[in-house]
Amino acid sequence: MTVIPTDFTGFIAVVKRDCSTCRLIEPAFRELKSGAALQIHSQDGPAFPETIDDVFDERELELSYRLNIEIVPTLIQFQDGEERARLVGWRRDDWRCLTGMPALGEGLPDFSPGCGSKSVEPGMPEKLAYKFGDTLLQARRVAVAAQQDEHELMFERGWTDGLPVVPPTEERILKMLSGTTRSPSEIIGIIPPDNVPCTIEKVAINAVMAGCKPEYFPVALAAVEAACLDEFCMHGVLATTYFSSPIVIVNGPIVDRIGMNAEHNVLGQGNRANSTIGRALQLVIRNVGGGKPGGVDRATLGQPGKVGFCFAEREHDSYWESLAVERGFSADQSTVTLFAGGGVHPVGDQRSRRPESLTRSLAMTLRTVYHGKIYGRTDALLVVSPENMRVFREAGWSKARFREALAEALMVDGRDVVAGAAGVDEGMPAQLAEKRLSKFRPGGLLIVHAGGGAGMWSAVITGWAGSGSKGSVPVTVAIKS
Repeated sequence: MTVIPTDFTGFIAVVKRDCSTCRLIEPAFRELKSGAALQIHSQDGPAFPETIDDVFDERELELSYRLNIEIVPTLIQFQDGEERARLVGWRRDDWRCLTGMPALGEGLPDFSPGCGSKSVEPGMPEKLAYKFGDTLLQARRVAVAAQQDEHELMFERGWTDGLPVVPPTEERILKMLSGTTRSPSEIIGIIPPDNVPCTIEKVAINAVMAGCKPEYFPVALAAVEAACLDEFCMHGVLATTYFSSPIVIVNGPIVDRIGMNAEHNVLGQGNRANSTIGRALQLVIRNVGGGKPGGVDRATLGQPGKVGFCFAEREHDSYWESLAVERGFSADQSTVTLFAGGGVHPVGDQRSRRPESLTRSLAMTLRTVYHGKIYGRTDALLVVSPENMRVFREAGWSKARFREALAEALMVDGRDVVAGAAGVDEGMPAQLAEKRLSKFRPGGLLIVHAGGGAGMWSAVITGWAGSGSKGSVPVTVAIKS
């Protein structure tokens, strides 16, 4: 390991051949070496500078990493092994002052900027951190033969969701971990169905595989934390024969910060953050928790969202308070809400311009969730588009007023939905025939604003049949740095 001796007093210079400033000031290095204790560490090897003897070979870049060299040339003054001062680039007066040599660099330009250190070239910081850093990755290494296709290997090992994944190299994992201040060894939760303890490092591995960027990582971590909460019942969501899977809804300032999509095609493809955050959660459940289709995952049909389903609420021009604010968080907090949801059911009403009409129209679709004759058994997520939102805004309807009117529109006489009614054997118990029934349990209907500015479409995302006190309830957690 490269360390500065504790008794070293003098100067260390870090240089490279393809830096024009380093080549320009080679005479100054010769002068300084003749009059002071100077070590020159060359990132190109000892052949540069050519006119100076005893150049240290810095091609491994260990010293550059440990001294955090970003620009060459860098000149550092040491006293008894401790750094006292540092200069980057060439500014003749500053070098003269630091070295105490008033004639240093006579005939050279007054100033010349430096160049980027080889240690900060793309991908190099992560490689050096893995090679020389203090972060110790604990995950088991898997050797890949020279002629083996690493992508095919991951398919063969069952680590993918049916789509290609990014190979999780040590460098990529360390880069992902740079997206959080949390320790890689911290256990974030117990992942069902195998109930395996999951570290931050393991989430990072799967976030790499999913294609996340480091700035997405805190959101992926929050999604995993939410999935581990008992009230979300991830094991049940996974094991059911129903269509459900975790749907991730993101709120707060982080949406804009990481470039999430809350507008056009918000529930579809095309946005890296939306697509990869939801996928990272699903890969953690698969690769850490063992939740694979045909195993504990017993979905009869499933749905495309089981690859990963994540989107952001459109808050910047929303007339109503956000989902996160409704659920007790402040508008300046970034949060993740997990909803055990199924497929997307469109609401196509092109004529309603009155809030009363549009509310009843939305209720007609919501009444079909799970089954048109089943009440109080499942939750739902209603995504209201900007054009539909405009109807409520222009009428001055608050979200609370809309919820009240919608709840009334979702009530039904029990005799219309009991088993056998309308010639359909499915339905509610006969003893409820004289009751007025509510489609959803209290708190079972989530409402968010999202989508593009054009199009009078909203959407209903069906909830799990096991929603409620004995199954899964939506959960919201704050995103940590």
